[in-house]
Amino acid sequence: MSVFFISDVHLGLGDRKTEREKEDRLLSFLYGVLPHAGQLCVLGDLFDFWFEYKTVIPKGFHRTLTALQAFTDHGIPVHYMAGNHDFWMGDFFPTELGVKLYLDPCELVLDGKKVYLHHGDGLATRDLGYRLIKPVLRNRLAIRAYRWLHPDLGVTLARGSSRTSRTYTSHKDFGEEEGLLAFATERIAAGSDIVVMGHRHRPHIEQVGTGTYINLGDWITYHTYAVLQNGTITLETWNGS
Repeated sequence: MSVFFISDVHLGLGDRKTEREKEDRLLSFLYGVLPHAGQLCVLGDLFDFWFEYKTVIPKGFHRTLTALQAFTDHGIPVHYMAGNHDFWMGDFFPTELGVKLYLDPCELVLDGKKVYLHHGDGLATRDLGYRLIKPVLRNRLAIRAYRWLHPDLGVTLARGSSRTSRTYTSHKDFGEEEGLLAFATERIAAGSDIVVMGHRHRPHIEQVGTGTYINLGDWITYHTYAVLQNGTITLETWNGS
């Protein structure tokens, strides 16, 4: 059975029609690969924004949540690495969906290979602003304080901030390729067989020493994903089948 990897779908980024079409494509992928999947890895930013309150989760995209549960209901492990847009998770994914949640980069043994998973945020060499603010955004006290806002206000503010940030950064070059590739090179030198990342929104696969670095691209423009089977990882584009 194959291990499938996706990242950076950013559900909720566009208008309702655009997001409905995007989710339809994503669902065709998830249900299409389900019969062939041994495991599924989501490397962050599945949602353009996710902030989980104790008893409230963001409205919308319940079909995607149901699809993830379909994997776990079939006994297929789902690994979810939180990204910079959906880091603020509680226990909903592991408790309600049976998804294994990771808030920090980690290495897993998949298909007999040591696979290091990292969303990729904070590694860009010239994105000093985000590297400074990342510890604040991920501070547990700051997250707890934000939960005091009413969900309608908290979600609205955060979604507006996310879209503003996307507009500001979409035309800038923060050196993602250099920073992410350098990090991957270090991990492979330390013993990882494969390093998988997202965040950069541009699909890329490269042999690095004795290992492989792969960036998953996104589902805004490229609709790309990776497949690990028989010890070999490849980068593919979903065309509906």
